[in-house]
This record gives sequence, C-alpha cells and structure tokens, in this order.
Amino acid sequence: MLVPESIEQLQDAVRSTEHVLVRGAGTKTALSRDATISTRKLSGILDYEPSEYTFTALAGTPIADIQSVLAEHGQFLIFDPPLAEAGATLGGTVSAGLSGPGRFRFGGVRDFILGVRMVTGDARVVFGGGKVVKNAAGFDIPKLVTGALGRMGVLVELTFKVFPAPETWTTIRADFTELAPTIDALHRLAVAQEDLFCLDLEPPHRLWVRLGGLADAQPARVERVRRLIADATVELLTGEDDARVWSDAREFRWLPEEHSLIKMPITSGQLPEVEAALSAFFDHLPCRYSVGGNVAWIGWPDSLESTELNRLCQRLNRAIMILTGKQSDVLRGPRGGLPFTQRLLNVFDPQSKFIRA
Repeated sequence: MLVPESIEQLQDAVRSTEHVLVRGAGTKTALSRDATISTRKLSGILDYEPSEYTFTALAGTPIADIQSVLAEHGQFLIFDPPLAEAGATLGGTVSAGLSGPGRFRFGGVRDFILGVRMVTGDARVVFGGGKVVKNAAGFDIPKLVTGALGRMGVLVELTFKVFPAPETWTTIRADFTELAPTIDALHRLAVAQEDLFCLDLEPPHRLWVRLGGLADAQPARVERVRRLIADATVELLTGEDDARVWSDAREFRWLPEEHSLIKMPITSGQLPEVEAALSAFFDHLPCRYSVGGNVAWIGWPDSLESTELNRLCQRLNRAIMILTGKQSDVLRGPRGGLPFTQRLLNVFDPQSKFIRA
C-alpha cells in the first residue's frame, strides 16, 4: 500500500496505481478492503478560526483530534460523526457520507462541508467550494464527493463549518410495552417543536431522546417531552451517563462480534415492515433505528449467506451500504441516478481508476 506524505506524492501514487482504493484509518473495513493508497500521513488541522466557526484539515486527520481542538473553544461537529473513538478520519467520514444520531436536528455531513481539495483519476488537483460559509454559485463539488465512496477522487483537504456546543445535555430513556406505541411516540416526538438533538429507537420498544441547550431552559423542555410520552416508563440521564449512551450509539458498541454493520436508509413509516422483514430472516437481528427512524443500522451475522442479504434488499426495495464485517459487496439493492453518476465519472475519473473491484 502506498502512503503519500504530500499532495505531490499522492498525485504520483494515483498515476502509478492501476486501481485506486483509499483507506484512512481502516475503521470501515468493508469499504477499505484491498485498499491501494492510505491517507494516514496526510493529517493535521491547517486552519481554524473559532470566531468564524470554520476549520480546514487534511483528509487523514482523525475526527477525535478535531473534536478535541473544537472542544477547547466550546464548539463541536454538529453532524455527530460515527466511529470517532475508533479512529475514523475526516476524509473517510466524508467519503462514506456518515453522520451520527445528531443528524436528526440539523442535518448530515454534506450540509456542513464548505470546501474540498482532491486528486482526480488523472492526477489533477481540483478545488471545490471555499473556506467561508457563503460561497459563489457553481458546481457543488463538496456535495458530490460526500458519500461517493472515493469514486470522484482522493480527498486531500476539507473545510467545515462548526457550531457552539450546548451548555448542557439530557437524555430521556422511554420504555414501552410494545412496538406499535413506541413507533407512535417516535412520530409524535419527530414533529414536536422541542428541537430534539437525537431521536433513536432501540428494538423492541425503547426510545432514546436527547436534548441540548441552555441549562436554565432544560428542565421545562424535558417536562414537555415527558408529557408527549406519558404512556412510557421514563428515566433521565445527564452528565457521563448521557454522554455514554450516545458514545455507545456512535461507536456501535451494541454490535456483536462476527456481525457485519449495515446501513439502510428507510422512512419512519417503514419501521413495522423493516422489523417484520428482519425477524423473518433471523430470530433476533441486532438493530438500531436512528435519525427519527430514517436510518436503520443492522448487525448482519457473518454466518448468514450473502444471498439472504440480497433477498432482504429486494423484499424492502432498498439499497444498503456495508461498513464492516466479512460481507464482500459494498452496495446492494436498487440505486437511482446512475446515468448522472456516469457522466460525472467521465469528468473526474476518465481512466476508470476508481472503479471498485
């Protein structure tokens, strides 16, 4: 594996490599299997303006390092990046398009990326976006590369906007007796005007709700949320207990060994259908529904055949992305926008170096 230490070395690596697959820290093993180039030495924060709420960092910079620097100034990455404690890098997070439970309120990683510098398949250095919140109109390259899995180019440098961290956090754990009232409560909370930071459903019938904001206003907000879920058994968590709940969620500590981690986009209205489909394949598949029930994180046993996984995608008419584990294919299921994607690849990767094996 080639490990360039500069953008010039990265260009040389792309030129000399027949098929380019990039790895950051390797936290998403299914995405970086058989990688040919590593960005781990392209690391470091290049520019940070706390008063402007923006920073620029190299793609191989660990998310945890960025979070530490931001925390010193009372700021944070609002899209709540997963696997930061495991070592995930900024470039890998953008390339996979991953956001955590905090995406529920403000949006995902693509909503906060301002600028990007990358090396294309023919080793050109391309810039997109800028380093300020308001940019001129044009082709939005930062949005195109987010979630593109490295198909548009090798990310080198990224600029993000950040936000002030809340004064205090409170997590509400709500336990119901059945799935149906749990989903009903999730729908009530999702449309409530309470500015919830996170709203997750842990099967079979538990909701996790997170509130963040001014300390003086927090008790009244918590009480209003409790009234919306009066039919549940409720426990309040603060401080380290609150932080641990969402750290466990972002790091997928609920995922057993010998399981692949799968991301499936759904809608909250599909929750009963998805639960029924999963139970038809296995007695109990570990799963968590995040972002108000719009993302299903599924633990798929490595012992189950990949044909079963394909059958699940077909039954639900959904594409999935496999992040970790032994399943070999990265994407399964129906996908839209392929003609447009191909036209983009003709521009950014004319030699087809980024085609996944």
